Amino acid sequence: MSLYDDAVLVLKGYEGQEELRQAYLDHLAAHPDGMWKACHAGHVTASALVIDASRERVLLTLHRKLRMWLQMGGHCEPGDPTLEAAALREATEESGIAGLTLLPGGPVRLDRHPIPAPCHWHFDVQYAVLAPPGAVHEISDESLDLRWFAYAEVADVADESVVRLLEATRARL
Repeated sequence: MSLYDDAVLVLKGYEGQEELRQAYLDHLAAHPDGMWKACHAGHVTASALVIDASRERVLLTLHRKLRMWLQMGGHCEPGDPTLEAAALREATEESGIAGLTLLPGGPVRLDRHPIPAPCHWHFDVQYAVLAPPGAVHEISDESLDLRWFAYAEVADVADESVVRLLEATRARL
């Protein structure tokens, strides 16, 4: 099965955010290359919110280009067999933490947001991952900083999309 086919299956099975979910499916139907950065009409991305083992904090990255505190995530790559695998790969690469595990139940949220030209939209499929006890993070080239934040601190540093992802993740936990 291709990554495109996996994305369509994941989105068809995703419950909630019906209008947005349909927009993702419509985008993929209209753009067979809609999984890839080269699709200038927009493309599917995969991200993951990293939760600490005690389930009291989240690890956010200060994104180098956007200069915003965000969850880990980014573009799908040809070697990614599934959206879950892409989200887990991105979270591992950007956090430097080995042994992350996906929260069961598939995507936690969908978040479509505009991005600068030449592309126009990221159709982000958002997951959550749990860090193992004693996890040590390491800043990647894509980050200016990585920091653990208590749940109550997230709204003070991150935008509404991250706050909504945290709320959905906590409901899943």
